[in-house]
This record gives sequence, C-alpha cells and structure tokens, in this order.
Amino acid sequence: MQPYSESIREAAKRLLLEKRVDAVIGFRQGTVPFMNEPFLARSPEQADQLVWDGNCAINLANYLPKRNGSVAIAAKGCDSRSIVIHLVENQIRREQLYVLGIPCQGMTDKRKIADRLNGRQVLQAVETDGKVRVSGRDFEQSFERADLLQENCAICTHKNPVIYDELLGQLVEEQQIDRYEQTGKIESMLPEQKRLYFEKLVQPCIRCYACRNACPACYCPTCFVDESKPQWLGKTTDPTDTLTFHFLRAFHVAGRCTDCGSCERACPVGIRVRLFTMELEKQVKQLYGYEAGVIQNGRPPLDAFRSDDPEPFLG
Repeated sequence: MQPYSESIREAAKRLLLEKRVDAVIGFRQGTVPFMNEPFLARSPEQADQLVWDGNCAINLANYLPKRNGSVAIAAKGCDSRSIVIHLVENQIRREQLYVLGIPCQGMTDKRKIADRLNGRQVLQAVETDGKVRVSGRDFEQSFERADLLQENCAICTHKNPVIYDELLGQLVEEQQIDRYEQTGKIESMLPEQKRLYFEKLVQPCIRCYACRNACPACYCPTCFVDESKPQWLGKTTDPTDTLTFHFLRAFHVAGRCTDCGSCERACPVGIRVRLFTMELEKQVKQLYGYEAGVIQNGRPPLDAFRSDDPEPFLG
C-alpha cells in the first residue's frame, strides 16, 4: 500500500503549507516490525515521515476528542465511523477536521505472523504485490497478505470511509457477509456454558487497560474502574472483578463500537476482546437497524427515545 503513503505525504504537505490545518494525524514507521506508531506532523518536513501499510491498525480517531485547533486525519473505514461518533457526541467540531479518506484493504495481524514463524524474530517486514515478506538473521519468508488479516478486517463490511474531505485512493468493493457467525455459536450455549466460556476468555487478563486506552469510544474523564465514590469494582485481577470490567466496558460502547479491532491489537496477552462487543453490535443492529458511525445525522439509538422503541425484555 505504498501509493497511500505517497498520497498522504503529498496531501499533508499541501494542507500544512497552505495553513489549512495546524497538524496532520497519521502514522510513521515504528521502531520494530508490525508496529507503526501514531504521529502528529506539524510541519511539511515532518509530513515526510508519514506512512501507510497493513500495520496502521490503531484507530486514529482516539486522538480527536477535545482537541483544539484544526487538524487533518488519515482515516480508513472504521476510523471514519469513529469520527462520526465523535462528531455526534460533540467531542470535536466538523469545521476543525479535514478527513483524508483511505479505502482500506485490511490490516495484518502480527500474531498470525508470529505463529507461522515459530518464535523466529523478524527484523524487517515489507508489503508488496499482495504479499508480506519478512526476514530475520537467518531466514526470509513470504506470506499471502490476505491470509494474515486481523479478524475484524476479514469480516469488515465498511472498508471505505463514510466521511471524508479528500479521498486518497479508489473505493474498494465492500463485502456482503455474515459478521456474526462467532456470536451465534456463543448464543447457542447453555447459560452455564456461557459463564465458563467468558471466564476462560478473560483468565489471562492482567488489568492493564490497554483495550480501554486504545478504544476511541473510551474518552470519559474518569473511567468507572477508577471511580472511588462509589467504587464499582476492585482493581485486582480477581476473576469476578475482571469479568465485570470487560462486560461493563462492552455495555459502555454498545451502539458506539465500530469494530476497529484496536482493543484486541493492543491487548498484550491476546484476549479476543471483540467477543464482548460483537454481540451488542448485533443486538443494536437487529433491534434498531443501526450501525455505529454509518449515519452522519441523527442520534444513536441508545442516546434517544422513541415511543415505539423495541422492549422485548418487558414481554
């Protein structure tokens, strides 16, 4: 996806030279493979550091709430939907933003690559012609890029940005697939099976809150886990407290999560955090016909009241 890098640099330089924005939010090359880092370019010279490839998975909309001044932002499909959520929730004003829309071809999953390499250390990784070529001290190997996509990217149905001021590439074809196969399997479990399933799912959790910190929908000044009056739950890795944290956070982002996968990518122990949010995403879509960030006007269903709101729990 090298052409995207060039397009982003050109657009960023132009916007900064014309003083249309104070800064451009994008990515620059990380210090280790598969880990590009968010970067705020404030000058045309700094814009030369901007890059775009399959390692730009972190949702850049996370850096928008309460930002002062004008800013441009590189946004793939899920990022753009999170931007819409921030606009709806008054976290930033539309006139502050210049959105550089990027039709997304999916982000690569560094854990899938690690599994295929059996512990060998990658020193360099390059994406070309639909392949990912990795090399280390004593090896060089090539993989099909399509086989290495993050799970959320593999089932994404909104690859193209839903909001943009400038499109930096040709729109890609959207998938028409069932996104909720995995949640359907969980729904079919008996209650006790579900409890054991989720307890096992979060057992490795070390309560580092990386999932929360990477999430663009988690911008509360004080998170519920940090409240002391009242104290909602303990701060240790007690199984009940840990499970409570994940469930409460999932309900907090219900109707607002764009399934960008930032939570799972940030998790240091590889917990499939999205299994909490996917079921709520499915329920909101079935009950209200709503997908987070797709509609730019109007309030989200859990932020509004209608007399004909579905209330099956009262039946």
